Amino acid sequence: MPHIVVQMYPGRSNEIKEDFAKKVQKLTVEEFGCQPGHVSVSVEDIAQENWKEEVVEKIRPEDLIIEPNF
Repeated sequence: MPHIVVQMYPGRSNEIKEDFAKKVQKLTVEEFGCQPGHVSVSVEDIAQENWKEEVVEKIRPEDLIIEPNF
Protein backbone atom coordinates (compact mmCIF):
# COMPACT_ATOMS: atom_id res chain seq x y z
CA MET A 1 0.00 0.00 0.00
CA PRO A 2 0.41 2.35 -1.99
CA HIS A 3 2.44 1.91 -5.16
CA ILE A 4 3.06 5.04 -7.22
CA VAL A 5 4.00 4.88 -10.89
CA VAL A 6 5.68 7.87 -12.49
CA GLN A 7 5.80 7.86 -16.28
CA MET A 8 7.95 10.38 -18.12
CA TYR A 9 9.93 11.00 -21.26
CA PRO A 10 13.45 9.52 -21.17
CA GLY A 11 16.45 11.68 -20.44
CA ARG A 12 16.76 12.01 -16.68
CA SER A 13 19.54 10.28 -14.79
CA ASN A 14 18.95 7.47 -12.32
CA GLU A 15 20.18 9.84 -9.59
CA ILE A 16 17.45 12.37 -10.40
CA LYS A 17 14.82 9.61 -10.58
CA GLU A 18 15.90 8.16 -7.23
CA ASP A 19 15.85 11.58 -5.57
CA PHE A 20 12.38 12.27 -6.97
CA ALA A 21 11.09 8.84 -5.88
CA LYS A 22 12.35 9.42 -2.33
CA LYS A 23 10.55 12.78 -2.22
CA VAL A 24 7.34 11.20 -3.51
CA GLN A 25 7.66 8.46 -0.88
CA LYS A 26 8.24 11.03 1.89
CA LEU A 27 5.22 13.10 0.84
CA THR A 28 3.05 9.98 0.65
CA VAL A 29 4.07 8.91 4.16
CA GLU A 30 3.31 12.40 5.49
CA GLU A 31 -0.07 12.70 3.75
CA PHE A 32 -1.35 9.13 4.22
CA GLY A 33 0.20 8.42 7.61
CA CYS A 34 1.74 5.12 6.53
CA GLN A 35 5.19 3.65 7.02
CA PRO A 36 7.96 4.34 4.46
CA GLY A 37 8.39 0.61 3.92
CA HIS A 38 4.79 0.40 2.77
CA VAL A 39 5.28 2.87 -0.11
CA SER A 40 6.85 1.80 -3.39
CA VAL A 41 7.63 4.06 -6.32
CA SER A 42 8.56 3.11 -9.87
CA VAL A 43 9.69 5.32 -12.73
CA GLU A 44 8.99 4.34 -16.33
CA ASP A 45 10.60 6.04 -19.29
CA ILE A 46 8.16 6.29 -22.18
CA ALA A 47 9.36 7.49 -25.57
CA GLN A 48 7.56 10.62 -26.76
CA GLU A 49 6.37 8.90 -29.93
CA ASN A 50 4.73 6.18 -27.80
CA TRP A 51 3.22 8.50 -25.18
CA LYS A 52 -0.32 8.56 -26.53
CA GLU A 53 -0.78 4.79 -26.82
CA GLU A 54 1.27 3.78 -23.77
CA VAL A 55 0.05 6.46 -21.36
CA VAL A 56 -2.81 8.71 -22.49
CA GLU A 57 -5.02 5.97 -23.92
CA LYS A 58 -4.62 3.81 -20.80
CA ILE A 59 -5.79 6.44 -18.31
CA ARG A 60 -9.38 5.90 -17.26
CA PRO A 61 -11.19 9.25 -17.17
CA GLU A 62 -12.49 8.57 -13.65
CA ASP A 63 -8.90 8.11 -12.42
CA LEU A 64 -7.47 11.34 -13.86
CA ILE A 65 -7.16 13.93 -11.09
CA ILE A 66 -5.14 16.63 -12.88
CA GLU A 67 -5.42 16.88 -16.64
CA PRO A 68 -2.42 17.94 -18.72
CA ASN A 69 -2.57 21.10 -20.78
CA PHE A 70 -0.38 20.45 -23.81
